[in-house]
Amino acid sequence: MQTDAAATAADIPGLVIRRYRGEDDIPEMVRIANDAFVADGIPERQEFEELASELRHPSDSFDASSDVLLAEVDGRVVAHGRAQWVDTTDGLREYRTGGSVDPEWRRRGIGRAVMHALVDRLRQVAASHDTDRPRVVGLWTNDRNPGAVALAESEGFRPERWFFEMERRGIDGDLPEPPPLPEGLEIRPLSDDQAWPLWQADMEAFQDHWGGFDGSEASFRRWVEAPHWDPSLCVVAWDGDEIAGGVINTVYATENHELGIRRGWLDSVFTRRAWRKRGLARALIGRSLHLLAQRGLDTAALGVDADNPSGALGLYESFGFEVTLRGRAWRKPMDGA
Repeated sequence: MQTDAAATAADIPGLVIRRYRGEDDIPEMVRIANDAFVADGIPERQEFEELASELRHPSDSFDASSDVLLAEVDGRVVAHGRAQWVDTTDGLREYRTGGSVDPEWRRRGIGRAVMHALVDRLRQVAASHDTDRPRVVGLWTNDRNPGAVALAESEGFRPERWFFEMERRGIDGDLPEPPPLPEGLEIRPLSDDQAWPLWQADMEAFQDHWGGFDGSEASFRRWVEAPHWDPSLCVVAWDGDEIAGGVINTVYATENHELGIRRGWLDSVFTRRAWRKRGLARALIGRSLHLLAQRGLDTAALGVDADNPSGALGLYESFGFEVTLRGRAWRKPMDGA
């Protein structure tokens, strides 16, 4: 990259790739993400404050000022992407890329140019790291975007894991009573000052699952400052002063309004190790469905690792969840670090 952090792709006239300049860039980034959702038939939407919260609070693994890139053609923003790194639960240091291309500008090599610029940035980051972990580059694609899948394959990535989005419709109808809680546990309301211990419990539980998670305080601040954070939607089981497990439920009101739907998300379903194999997750999911129905919603959604060793896919299917979208996590070895 040039010293001003802008780069020009010689084979795409007028294309300049530059760094993120602050929140004035966010409206165009949101527009591109939402146009991509529409083009790919993905029933999701992004909003300004949601993305703004993700890009605030720099950490060791992600700083928007250097790790978010925008592509412009003759001054018009046509794509954006981000780079970050995590230490994964399977022993790797993974340098991740991701982004969106304006559907009107797809199939012109812009996505590839942004990916290359992001990987160059990640190589710079990796060169400053002292780690014994094998280094890989990672990305994620949705199967409704065949161009992104083709790009991953042509760049030498290999699919490592499948992920599903699932929905359970009709929760405003007759729901069965939630299963009983395991003995000794109770559900208590979550206060704002308990968000940090909830975050820590969630991060701890997912250390037993495939992937990598940024559990930093900066990442926590991005989460609680998102416009959708609502502690009253969380269903948390306590064992005395210890959080045994929980479901972090979220309602994306703007998305629901724009799509004309009434959907709530079980954004994280977790049980800490000491309280597993006792039916706690089932009890929490059942209560979450009732809570979302009480809030006037008719559909519940969640994401799941298709190979989750805890049998989460079968658990969700037993509640009537069905797969609606499929995606893949890809990796390849990092060279030139």
